[in-house]
Amino acid sequence: MDEHSWHKRTEPALVVASFAYLVAYSWRVIADLQGPARLVATVVVLVTWAMFILDYLVRLALADDRRRWFRTHLPALAFALIPVLRLVLLLRVLTRIPGMHTSAGGALRLRILVYGAGASVILVYIATLAVLEAERYAPDADITSFGIALWWACVTVTTTGYGDYTPVTAAGRWVGVGLMLGGVALAGVITATLASWVLERAARDRDDQEPATRAQVRALMARIEELAAQSGGSAAPTAGGAPGEPPRHAGGRHPESPAPAEGWGPAGGAGGGRHHPDGIGDGGDDRPGG
Repeated sequence: MDEHSWHKRTEPALVVASFAYLVAYSWRVIADLQGPARLVATVVVLVTWAMFILDYLVRLALADDRRRWFRTHLPALAFALIPVLRLVLLLRVLTRIPGMHTSAGGALRLRILVYGAGASVILVYIATLAVLEAERYAPDADITSFGIALWWACVTVTTTGYGDYTPVTAAGRWVGVGLMLGGVALAGVITATLASWVLERAARDRDDQEPATRAQVRALMARIEELAAQSGGSAAPTAGGAPGEPPRHAGGRHPESPAPAEGWGPAGGAGGGRHHPDGIGDGGDDRPGG
């Protein structure tokens, strides 16, 4: 089994595991579970998380070129570290709405916006749960409820940082660092996508000023080669003549043209004179040598 086959077979199960992880983690934190209920929720969280780690390691082991696979599958690493991010892939249905894009660039921008917005919402929600769990019972903590934690996460992900609520534990501060880094990255991607869309709208009906893509250049070159091959096959000159003319015999005459008189030929010069036994050209009159 190769890496692609493994991924196709395990993807549905991992989507279900993402839902289970999100529900169990939310239940444990928001309800502030204690005793057996907390143990059950924790086991579900750990088991589903282990499924994602195992899936990532198996796919890496099955890859033909592991270094290249690692570089080109960084989202898979993010899914393994934060399993609920896989739920963002469920938003792909929003990228297939008819009429939402008319070009390859428009389709790419739509996917970036949809996935970026979904990842932002999930990142804020998970950071809210994580900082609340870390700060709830810490001494001198002020992030002690879900509402306050959600406000802090929204402020932090936008890098605004009002400072009215701050984490006091090491775990809470690491959550803040990750949230700020993720927020900057997502904001940059979404901003660049919107800027690209604005530039495309501004350049509409001015396609003479737009650079050609490599795909367009390849298509144009393929068309040119196709036309050249067609014209070369249909307009190939026949032997000894122009295109479309009947072939010539040796000496350059057509088969329908009458044969020249005896002694006449091209060696007699421009006047078509005949050969003299002594090699002297006869110009066609009584004078020797013409």
